[in-house]
Amino acid sequence: MTALAISNVVLWIVVLSLLVVVLALTRQLGVLHERITPVGALMLNRGLTVGEQAPAVDVVDLVGTSMRLGEPRADGKSTLLLFVSPTCPVCKSLLPIVRSSGKDERDWLDIILASDGNLDEHREYVRTNGLGNVPYVISARLGMTYQVSRLPFAALLDEAGVLRARGLVNSREHLESLFEAKRLGVASLQDYFASAK
Repeated sequence: MTALAISNVVLWIVVLSLLVVVLALTRQLGVLHERITPVGALMLNRGLTVGEQAPAVDVVDLVGTSMRLGEPRADGKSTLLLFVSPTCPVCKSLLPIVRSSGKDERDWLDIILASDGNLDEHREYVRTNGLGNVPYVISARLGMTYQVSRLPFAALLDEAGVLRARGLVNSREHLESLFEAKRLGVASLQDYFASAK
């Protein structure tokens, strides 16, 4: 009986010690979380610079609609060009976010998906991923204009056709960092936090 009582006491001491350790770790995670700033989309040091007028590029989407990207827009909306590929798993994971952002930001933003390659492959990609209501253009020239070397890559043009933000986007936070960079009038969130220090 004495051994059972001693083992119970030891067990409670271990449980309480573990509880103290978990609380200390939770506190440290909170402190660490406060110290880390949002990273945002990764900017690449090539291609058009933020603040530069985007060149006008004539494209045709998969349903045959002609567009001229990079020109000032009469409707006052911005344009998000999101470069994707049917063979890119990260691109596929972003598609629900693209559909959601398209609905949430529709008052000020149009999203256009862009790629190059085989038309039939892209039509199947659009069909299987439910992208029928998102304009999807196939244009190697568009990718070369924006110096797209990795995917998924996004470029945000304002209503005047000026490049406001760009970079690799792997998550909702990266995509929304482009919107925030435009709203704050900076090239990237990294620039914003660097200037705030």
